[in-house]
Amino acid sequence: MKLENLHETLNQLRQTFGEGVTRDIAWRRTQLVALRKFLHEEERRIADAVFRDFGKSSAETFLTESGFIDGEIRYCLARLEKWMKPERVPIPLYYQFGRAEVQRHPFGVVLIIGAWNYPLNICLAPLVCAIAAGNCAVVKPSEHAPHTSGIIAEELSRCLDSNAFAVFQGGAEETQALLKERFDCICYTGSRQIGREIMHAASRTLTPVLLELGGKSPCIVDRDANLRIAARRIVWAKFLNAGQTCIAPDYVLVHRDAEKELFRLMKEELARMYGNDPKASSDYPRIINERHFDRVAELIRDGIPEAGGDIDRERRYIAPTILSGVSIDAPVMQDEIFGPVLPVLVYDDLDEAIAVIRKNPDPLAVYLFTASASTREKVLAATRSGGFCSNDLLFQSAIHGLPFGGVGMSGFGRYHGKAGYEAFSYERSVLYRSLLPDPGLRYPPYGRKKFSLLRRIVTFFG
Repeated sequence: MKLENLHETLNQLRQTFGEGVTRDIAWRRTQLVALRKFLHEEERRIADAVFRDFGKSSAETFLTESGFIDGEIRYCLARLEKWMKPERVPIPLYYQFGRAEVQRHPFGVVLIIGAWNYPLNICLAPLVCAIAAGNCAVVKPSEHAPHTSGIIAEELSRCLDSNAFAVFQGGAEETQALLKERFDCICYTGSRQIGREIMHAASRTLTPVLLELGGKSPCIVDRDANLRIAARRIVWAKFLNAGQTCIAPDYVLVHRDAEKELFRLMKEELARMYGNDPKASSDYPRIINERHFDRVAELIRDGIPEAGGDIDRERRYIAPTILSGVSIDAPVMQDEIFGPVLPVLVYDDLDEAIAVIRKNPDPLAVYLFTASASTREKVLAATRSGGFCSNDLLFQSAIHGLPFGGVGMSGFGRYHGKAGYEAFSYERSVLYRSLLPDPGLRYPPYGRKKFSLLRRIVTFFG
C-alpha cells in the first residue's frame, strides 16, 4: 500500500469491522488457515528473503520464524472456540433474577509495527493474535529487512481478506504517517526511544499499546551448575541470529569457582557449532546493517576477547565474541548489546550477582543455571523480568501457552496464545436482568427502617 491510499484504506478497514464481518468464528478461522497456507507454500521464498536480508540459514528461519508462526496458528485454531465463549460470573442473591458474564470483544482496527531482527515472526505473531481476537489490522514491517518486508506485503494482500488487512512498507516517514491516524490498539516491537514516541502518539487518542522493548537480559551460572550443558545452551542462545535477539543473554554472571571451566567449555562449543572460522559457517548470520555493525564492533574494546573478536565491515561480519575482564561501568554493560558480543563477569556471592542485575532496568528475561531449588527461588524472588528460565534460555518465549512480554522498561502487554487473544480484545461486563421481581426496597425515599434492612441484606448476602 502507498501512503496516498492511507485514508481510503483505513476507512475500508473500519467499514469492514463495523459491518461485523470479523466477529464470526468462521471468518477468523478462514484467515488463520490462509495465513498458514502462505507459510507452507512460500517457505522457500521466505527463507530466501530472510537470507538476503542478513544471511540467516533456512533451518534457523524455519525454527525461529515460519515454523514458530505455524505453531502459533495451530495453537489458536485448536482453542479459539473455547476462548470466545463468555465467562459466567455468579450473581449475589439480592441481584437475582439474572445472568452475568464477561464477554471479550475485538478492539477494531489495530496497528502492528514489526522489527527487523525477526522480520517475519514479529510481524505475524501479533497478527495471528489480532485475527484470533477478531480485529482488522494494518501491518508495518521493518524497512531494514526489505526482502522480507516485500514478501509480507505481497503475500498478505493475496492470501488474507483485503477489506480487513493492509500492509504499508517504508521507513520513518511512513511510520510517522501511520501514527497520526487513529487506531484502536498499537503493537510495537523495538527500541525504548521509539517506544516512547509510540506512547506519545497513542496518548493523543488514548489508544492502548503493547510494547516489547528488550533490555539487558542476564544469565547467572552458579558453581553447582552443569557447566557443559550451560556452556552449550548459552553459546547457542547468544549467537543465534548473530546475537540480534531481544531475549538473548546479554551478559553472563559466573561464580568464580566455575569461571575458567565455563570459558573453556564455551570456546569448545563455539568451535563445535560454527567451526574454527565462523565466517565460513552457513549457520552464522550477519549484522543487519553498517550502523549496527559499527555500534556493536565498538563494544569489543570493553573487554578481553577470550574467543572471537574478528570483524569485517564489508561483509557485516562480527565473530561470536566472548569477553572477560569487563568492568561493570563499561559501555558494553550500559545498554542492550543486540549483537554477538558476550561479556562475562565474575561474582563470589549470589547477592553480588543479584545486585548487578538490579542495577539495570528490568529486562525481558532472567536466566539461571543451578542445581539448587533454593537458589532458583531466591533469584526468582529477588529480580523482576518479563520471563524467567532455569537451566535453559529462550524457550520461555517459544511455548505458545506462556505469555510473552516485558515489565517496566522492557515493555508491557503480553501476546502469544491466549495472552495475545486477550491483548487484542477487551473485556465487556454484561448483565441480563429479568423485569421481576422489582421490590420497592431499592428506591428512595430511604427511611431509617428501610435503610437498616437494606444494610443487613447487602452485608449478609454480599
